[in-house]
Amino acid sequence: MKKIIALVLSAIMVLAMFAGCTPDQQGPGKNTYNLDTVKEGYLTVITSPDYAPYEFYALDKDGNPSLAGFDMALAQYIADYLGLTLEVVPMSFDGILGEMQLGKADLALAGLSPDPDRLTAMDFSDIYYEGKQAFVTVASKASQFTDLASTNNANFTIAAQTGTIQVGLAEQYSPNAELIQLTAATDIVAELLKGNSNLDGAYIEWDVAAAYKVNYPDLHIVCEVPYDQEGNVIGVKKNNTDLLNYVNEALNKCVDEGTFAQFVATALEQAAGDNYQGMLDPDGKVPSSSDAE
Repeated sequence: MKKIIALVLSAIMVLAMFAGCTPDQQGPGKNTYNLDTVKEGYLTVITSPDYAPYEFYALDKDGNPSLAGFDMALAQYIADYLGLTLEVVPMSFDGILGEMQLGKADLALAGLSPDPDRLTAMDFSDIYYEGKQAFVTVASKASQFTDLASTNNANFTIAAQTGTIQVGLAEQYSPNAELIQLTAATDIVAELLKGNSNLDGAYIEWDVAAAYKVNYPDLHIVCEVPYDQEGNVIGVKKNNTDLLNYVNEALNKCVDEGTFAQFVATALEQAAGDNYQGMLDPDGKVPSSSDAE
C-alpha cells in the first residue's frame, strides 16, 4: 500500500542528503579510518524500503521518489562520519539475511531487531532505537480482540511479514490461529483494509502501525506485544571488527548529540504524508500499477 503526503519543510533537509548526487557522480570517499569495505571508498547499505518511518520513498510534488526515513538518515550520517560515500541497495526484507550471510554489504539498516538467530549472518551494533511490537486489526473486527490472549483462536487468520521477528511472535502468542506470511508490511495493511478480506489481524512493529494509522484511521492497534529483544540495531558485516567499532562510535555520537531524535521526528512527519513503500521499477520510478496518486 502506498501513502500520499505533502512534505513539510523540516523533511526537505533530510531528503537533500539522498537527492544531492548518486555514488557514481560523487565518487569514492576518502575512507577516513582506512576501513575494509565491500567497495573501496563506499559504505554499501542494504535496506527494505517498505517500512515507514524507518525506510521508504518520499515523493516530491511531481511524484519523484527519494529514499527517506530515520534509518536512511542515520546511514548517511554514519557514511559521512567514516568518510565514505553512501551506496544504498534496496531489496525485499527476506533477502537481507542472505545478502549479509554472503558478505555482499557492509551494513543492513532495515528496522532490525537483535534476534540471536541473525548472528550467524551479521554482527550487531549497539541498540539505537527502542521500538515496540504491536498486534493490529481493523475497526470492524476490533471487538473480537480484547487482549493478546484473544488472538490465539483457530477461527482467526493472522499475518506477519516474511523473515521478521513478527513471524516468531505470531507463532508464540497466536499458535492456534492460521498464520500467513506476506512479503511486505504494505501488503499486510492493504489486505487488512480490504472490505472482503479474510485476514483478521497482524503482528507489525508499533511505529510502522502508528504511521499507517495516521493515513488509515480504520486500522486499529489492539495492544503492545512483549518481546525480549526489544530495540533496533544495525547489521554489520560479519567479523569486520573495525567497521563495527567505528559504526558504534558514529551511532552513539548521533544519538547522544540529539541528531538521531531529529531524524526520527522528520521521518514521522514524512510517514504521515506523500510516500511510496516498496520497490521501484527498473527506471527508478514508482510502479505504474501502484495506488500512489
